[in-house]
Amino acid sequence: MGACDGRVVIVTGAARGLGRAHALAFAAEGAEVVVNDLGVERDGTAGTSDAANEVVAEIVAAGGRAVANAADVSDWDQAEAMVAQAVDTFGRLDTLVCNAGFLRDRMLANMSEEEWDLVTRVHLKGHFAPARHAIVHWRDRAKAGEEVRARLVNTSSGAGLMGSIGQGNYATAKAGIALLTIQQAAEWGRYGVHVNAVAPDARTRMTAGVFYDEEAPDGWDEKAPENVSPLVVWMGSDGCDITGRVFECTGGQLNVCDGWQHGPVESVGERAMTVAEVADLAHRSIQAAPEPAPVFGA
Repeated sequence: MGACDGRVVIVTGAARGLGRAHALAFAAEGAEVVVNDLGVERDGTAGTSDAANEVVAEIVAAGGRAVANAADVSDWDQAEAMVAQAVDTFGRLDTLVCNAGFLRDRMLANMSEEEWDLVTRVHLKGHFAPARHAIVHWRDRAKAGEEVRARLVNTSSGAGLMGSIGQGNYATAKAGIALLTIQQAAEWGRYGVHVNAVAPDARTRMTAGVFYDEEAPDGWDEKAPENVSPLVVWMGSDGCDITGRVFECTGGQLNVCDGWQHGPVESVGERAMTVAEVADLAHRSIQAAPEPAPVFGA
């Protein structure tokens, strides 16, 4: 018995890297998988890859069930059709893993409007649009009296949690995804949906040659994408009993991430503060608070 036996799972951006590893891992645990990928290159430009079909073929050859999907996840209608394909093909949807994305790295002072819009669209809207159509499916099932045990797994990033020099568009979108996870969990729990996110650290085509070597080392490869997949599969399984949390994951380790919290309060009492008093209050509050994590690359 696999951890996801009989579950129907969509994985977006599943032709390569993390998404491919997730799709294969879900299939190995008994899931029926919709392998979504638009086939674009690392920077989002049009590609001709048939990699989604290759992943499907790999799953089928291993005895699993899978279908390919080429939707642009940031397109409202295509995202809706992707969810419909899962339901039409396999009878329902149980788990949605939002993973698709690409990069247009540049320092903010040099970033174009197009570079900002494209990256925030594919990451942030590309998370919301599929999830919005998935929740309609899950809500309808719940309102019909079914016990829904749905799971949504989002993909944030260390860049979105800490910031990353030269990746302001990507970091902003990934920060939004971390908050979106908390929002979805708070609103959708009533329908039987658990929502969590992963901030993976792995060697993929977006990180190879930038943060890590192009080639994997001999022996234990700490940054291999498949090292992240067990967490994602568990979060997408019926056995996941948590919601509204973000985990960093790499190698054989994970850690929960603590989001924005109310810091130490400094007060002047029952009156309005003056401009002259603000600096002292602000510095006292900062001194009593934990140091923030440094921005990557700073």
